[in-house]
Amino acid sequence: MKPTDAGRDDIARVLFSEEEIQRRVRELGETITRAYAGRAPVLVFVMKGALLFVADLIRAIDLPVRLDFLVVTSYGAGTQSGGVTVVTDLGSDITGEDVIVVEDIVDTGLTLQEVLGRLAHRQPRSLVVCALLDKPARRRVPLQVQYVGFEVPDEFVVGYCLDYAERYRNLPFIGVLKPEVYASGAG
Repeated sequence: MKPTDAGRDDIARVLFSEEEIQRRVRELGETITRAYAGRAPVLVFVMKGALLFVADLIRAIDLPVRLDFLVVTSYGAGTQSGGVTVVTDLGSDITGEDVIVVEDIVDTGLTLQEVLGRLAHRQPRSLVVCALLDKPARRRVPLQVQYVGFEVPDEFVVGYCLDYAERYRNLPFIGVLKPEVYASGAG
């Protein structure tokens, strides 16, 4: 059994294959390269879910980039967004920098709203969002996401570093988790 076989039985269907994800990440990288030509943006990613996305994205951006991260919690082991806590803050100064916040998924928007507010106080030159996935059906706050990989339906998605109770991060695709997996609370 390959490591990526673990958990596949819990997937109702694949939304985006590994190949589709890689193609879209390359397209986003090319778009960002054109938009930031002559500049050196700082990519601030939100751990842990955006880890694989940002690793692939920075290799698709043909510019000098800096990388920093935040560790933010909002879900815990459940599926409902709760309070937002910044566990680990940035390690560098972003004052006067072009900052691209890299997120795995924009769901309710509450986490991203908190992150953007914290970063805006540091007076970057510009502050935009690049999200692999956007789930507008669950949005609770108005947000602008400048760069979007894919729009997803209002279903629980995992894979490509998105998790449920710290599982399924190693799946190379993005799939819909069977409701009975998270409805039981087992994780």
